[in-house]
Amino acid sequence: MNKPLRRIAIFCGLLVLALLLRDNYIQYVQADSLRTDTLNRRVAIERYATPRGDIIVDGNPITGAIKSTKNGINDFEYKRTYKDGAMWAPVTGYASQAFGATQLESIDDGILTGNDDRLFFRNTLDMITGKKKQGGNVVTTLNAAAQKAAYQGLLSRGKGAVAAIDPKTGAILALASTPSYDPSTFAGNSTSVDGKAWTKLQKKNNPDDPTLNRALRETYPPGSTFKVVTAAAALENGLYKSADENTNSPLPYTLPDTKTELKNEGSIPCKDASMRIALRYSCNTVFGKIGADLGKDKMLSEAEKFGFNAEQFTPVRSNASVFPKSMDRPQTALSSIGQFETAATPLQMAMVASAVANDGTLMKPYMVDKLQAPSLDVISQTEPQKMSQPLSQSNAQILQSMMETVVKEGTGTKAQIPGVTVGGKTGTAQHGVANSEKPYAWFISYAKLPDGSSPVAVAVVVEDGSANRDDITGGGLAAPIARSVMKAVIDSKK
Repeated sequence: MNKPLRRIAIFCGLLVLALLLRDNYIQYVQADSLRTDTLNRRVAIERYATPRGDIIVDGNPITGAIKSTKNGINDFEYKRTYKDGAMWAPVTGYASQAFGATQLESIDDGILTGNDDRLFFRNTLDMITGKKKQGGNVVTTLNAAAQKAAYQGLLSRGKGAVAAIDPKTGAILALASTPSYDPSTFAGNSTSVDGKAWTKLQKKNNPDDPTLNRALRETYPPGSTFKVVTAAAALENGLYKSADENTNSPLPYTLPDTKTELKNEGSIPCKDASMRIALRYSCNTVFGKIGADLGKDKMLSEAEKFGFNAEQFTPVRSNASVFPKSMDRPQTALSSIGQFETAATPLQMAMVASAVANDGTLMKPYMVDKLQAPSLDVISQTEPQKMSQPLSQSNAQILQSMMETVVKEGTGTKAQIPGVTVGGKTGTAQHGVANSEKPYAWFISYAKLPDGSSPVAVAVVVEDGSANRDDITGGGLAAPIARSVMKAVIDSKK
């Protein structure tokens, strides 16, 4: 072979080698990334080629699937449907052919579509036998009656949210948010139908932002409900050893290092009041002074034991609630009564109530009980997990007695349930520049049965823009909703 031909042969051989290397790189190294690439339409076609598995509540599916093909135009064969979609949207999220998926629909997409690696052997067997691939199920911890009570209670109040937890396990029993949306309205990929429905829900077109999950993703000033955390800090740090010991609380009380008086709402008996009396009447002066006396480090430590300053994963992510880390003494006093920069999600405040109800032990909140294969075999089971110990058992029981006084004869009487011991705390949280906006109405609570068990703790926040400013109170607006949710849980166990 002459020299020019040899060079051409070598060059062609190198080209073939490069082609082989590139082909193997694509097939083996890039295979997974290409297979799951969102721009690979085959991935989407496969996802919607079979009905998704269901999200289950109380043994019943709250989701479904229908044929979406019409005249052979749509190559996505099935689309998602929802039962009472607006009520359950804060739990399920959405699964849309056009706009993707969120929350449980996204987190457990592999199980619901049947593509999860844990279903490999099942899918292989189905392929051999010619059976069509099926999706698995996500079984939640939610209580249908409690969710309905929460959602219906909020509907008449405009914006708001409810979170309810089983204190013993951390299982989430209700998670409601209003205004809400029906994920079925944009589950397909029609520009004229689904696209328009989606556009109407976006915040720029709807200031009420119905797709916002207020139970998990909105942080509000917690107002006086945070005084439960401050009382816990006082007990845990030995500032006061009982609920009925008189505090050294002057009236008026001037914020430390300032000439500014901290005000109470109305003429209430707060001078040197015990913590029981102070919680019953919601004395800003008493709890503001407790926070200042303890100092920011002790207050911060106690708040973080309850879960503040950390995101929660249920497995849906919840925003981190905030207790400020950098404060001077007057700011510490204000933060200790739920003002200044203190902010909390409804889930966070339900966690506070649940820790008190559970004798001081805070359990990690979760909303998925188990994942099931299409055969209903259990793929994974969630085990309750202790998160922290904000209070000792003895101090938790002292705080329980204080919260029960609030409901028995204080600001939370509208949460009373016959034959059930209820502990609670109201809150009316100021917000806006110079308190210019209507306040938020809060109520946190727990129910205790005659056998001493506590099946539910609840947090409710209401943003009632239609209410008269003077009528906005946690006891008036939020407590009745909390009562209906607690009663629904109790009745469902009978």
